[in-house]
Amino acid sequence: MVRRKDIDGSVSVPDFYGKELRWKREAAGLSLEKLVEGSFYGKSHLSDIEHGKRRMPMDLARHVDRVLGTDGYFERHCEDVRRARRGPHAAYFERVLEAEKFAETIEEWCPSTFPGLLQAAPYARALVRSAHPAAAEEWVEEKVRARMDRAHLFEDDHSVPEYWAILHQSLLTDAIVSPDEMAAQLDRIVELTERRRITPQIVPRKCGAYPLMAATIMVMTFPDAPPLIYTEASYSGDTIDDPALVKQYRKAYDRLRAVALSPDASLAMIKAAAEDHRNAKHPDRLE
Repeated sequence: MVRRKDIDGSVSVPDFYGKELRWKREAAGLSLEKLVEGSFYGKSHLSDIEHGKRRMPMDLARHVDRVLGTDGYFERHCEDVRRARRGPHAAYFERVLEAEKFAETIEEWCPSTFPGLLQAAPYARALVRSAHPAAAEEWVEEKVRARMDRAHLFEDDHSVPEYWAILHQSLLTDAIVSPDEMAAQLDRIVELTERRRITPQIVPRKCGAYPLMAATIMVMTFPDAPPLIYTEASYSGDTIDDPALVKQYRKAYDRLRAVALSPDASLAMIKAAAEDHRNAKHPDRLE
């Protein structure tokens, strides 16, 4: 018989919250399956919360309080857990950082910068420095390392999500780093594509009006939880789980995919742009 691993609630706020959840569930004589029954979540999602690996969504906290009769305890403390920081990322990004590790699919649209998961260190450093020009070098490097660590998501053969990135053509041509660094940034995308870790598509400059022109979004789906949308601005971000809004964003992303070039044509364009930067040429652009 496999011995159950105890949860150390002293490690962190999420661990303490998870330990309380399991204690209350077992005191009520309920299995994981029974407690999530009637919710939109699977038992693995609840198990991860009990072990401090995931944070409790508000709708699930309300469901748990209702089933366990805990008088709003988990709903009241849900925000405390959400505020518990886990690293150098912005507080508004914590939910996404956690969610992407469990995602079945991740789809991004980035019209003005390469997505964080695809960024090489020089590119990430330039973006962090541009947003925080007075920051200490150590702080900037901590942010860059944290962003690079996210890309480990593509290295585990057993849990790599299906990742799709739609990018605007201007990202290939309008460099924010040196030509060699820009070539290396594009090579990184080519390498991930050829390893079948990602699928990129390019929206051409001259395609006219298209969906989500003013938005940067990330769409995540999960095997044991409802889908999640993340939108971001320069110093803020928002996660959206309202079913109607998620559906609207999902439809817009699919229409955007139809506007973009095919994956094969997009990869060829990325390779050509990398060579142009490597040879200190300017890729085709609008001056």
